Amino acid sequence: MNLQEKTFNYKIIFAALVAVIVGILIAFYYSYAQSQTEINYLEQEKNLLVKDLTLMQTEVDRLSALNEVNEIELSDSRARVQTLLDSVGRLNYDIAKLREYRKELRNLEARFDSIKLRNNYLQYTNLQITEKYEETRRQIEELRGRSSSLAEAEALLRERNRQLSQELRRKSYLVLENPEGSGFRLRNNRPIKTNKASTIEKLRGCVTIVADPNAGAEEKVLYFQFLGPDMGVIEDNANIVSVNGNIYSKRVELIYVGEELNVCDFITVPEGSLREGIYTLNVFEDEKLLSTTEFQLK
Repeated sequence: MNLQEKTFNYKIIFAALVAVIVGILIAFYYSYAQSQTEINYLEQEKNLLVKDLTLMQTEVDRLSALNEVNEIELSDSRARVQTLLDSVGRLNYDIAKLREYRKELRNLEARFDSIKLRNNYLQYTNLQITEKYEETRRQIEELRGRSSSLAEAEALLRERNRQLSQELRRKSYLVLENPEGSGFRLRNNRPIKTNKASTIEKLRGCVTIVADPNAGAEEKVLYFQFLGPDMGVIEDNANIVSVNGNIYSKRVELIYVGEELNVCDFITVPEGSLREGIYTLNVFEDEKLLSTTEFQLK
């Protein structure tokens, strides 16, 4: 082989070597560009993932501070989020692991949404319980106020009854006898005694006050109460006397000086307003019944 052929062969080998080196460099360049592109994509996904996980961790910490959901679930969620953040921070994952983490993130988001729903339900329930508690407390306070008012009224009533009882024990009442009730009709404005109910225009009550040598001159008040067969109070010309809730037919005022005294008085009724039956005359001094009698009208 001559020198010219050797030189030509060397050139061919050199060109082949150059082509191989250029090919290797081109392949390395494209591999490097592809790797750089993948790294940039992973970095972007990493940043998004870190952002999502950080937001979730912040929300979990907030709920934990408010003590609004189960503490164990929040602790597990916090630990899992921190693990993912540590893994993302080290960038020790590939595309498959990124998909796994993103799936885990979706699961955590779904679990977190469930926790938020439960928390909202608990908040709504707590609000209803609070409203019911306030309503119950208001009703209790109102009942306490009413109970206090009733207790005060009862205490006043007991005190009044005690005072009346003491007054009744101290008071000296008249002694009455011979009570009499009767009916009268009018003829030429003159009263004529009768027991025929349909003609009666006046009812008369009489009673004798027994003498009391120890009594001095004193103003006294008697109350005549006429009751019909149905035990209803008979009015005096459509007028009644009411004292402390008690109803009477006639008020009789007199001056008693300790001597025996006959007291009589009339009430006026419409003619024909009375019916047959047994009538009652009660005589009171103040609110104390001193004498009673019955009479019959036909």
